[in-house]
Amino acid sequence: MSDLFQGAAASGASSPRRLIELRDVTKIYQTNDGPVESLRPLSFDIREGEFVSVVGPSGCGKSTLLKLVAGLLPVTAGQLTLSGQSISGPQKDVGIVFQSAVLLAWRNVLDNILLQAEMRRMPRDAARARALQLIEMAGLKGFEKKYPWQLSGGMQQRVSICRALLHDPQVLLMDEPFGALDAMTREKMNLELQRIWLESKKTVLLITHSIPEAVFLSDRVLVMSERPGAIAAIYDIALPRPRPLDVMGTPAFAEHARSIRAHFYAQGSLDH
Repeated sequence: MSDLFQGAAASGASSPRRLIELRDVTKIYQTNDGPVESLRPLSFDIREGEFVSVVGPSGCGKSTLLKLVAGLLPVTAGQLTLSGQSISGPQKDVGIVFQSAVLLAWRNVLDNILLQAEMRRMPRDAARARALQLIEMAGLKGFEKKYPWQLSGGMQQRVSICRALLHDPQVLLMDEPFGALDAMTREKMNLELQRIWLESKKTVLLITHSIPEAVFLSDRVLVMSERPGAIAAIYDIALPRPRPLDVMGTPAFAEHARSIRAHFYAQGSLDH
């Protein structure tokens, strides 16, 4: 990890603990045509409070990796742990944000967030208080009674993030959450996500095709090879926080992006 690492992970500690650990984790799907190797042995750690992004070619297993960490898929071999405990089955201490906000059209902002409480049977009053705190943190105060169709795409994704954080998980997993947004809205959401991360002090694993997005948001960027996916490189992002959008125009930012992009060209593939 870079010596310049700051932000939520720091929290006054010089060496945050390893929260997620993968040791020789593989994934093989069984199909009618035989076994299909999705992930070759993966070994890496994610520290508490760290923001880590994963980039790689389409179909390299990025989303599969996220589902393994969430416990939505079993590993084929190797060891995958969260807080020192093996991950087997869906994890209670994880929140997930997908590319689509997946909001219920007949429920307003507050009730969409509280859906998480109903599914987890959380105490109603405590959950409502927590939801209102998250709404304010996400800049949605005043929109509690609005319905999804009354919100912009970026606002809908903020609701989705609030819902994922309602049960106060240690880890926030994000699978291309801003992929469907226009470029300007996406940049604004990058700023919003950075702010929410700094305030919430969560550990974030982000799947993205956008190299600038990964560099802007992350402490480290993991680069995956073509399928079967493997960790081809890990880049420390030595940029101080909080990061304004203007940082994208600096030589340091350009050098980070160039290093990652050159890696993809070396592989002979580049998504965007």
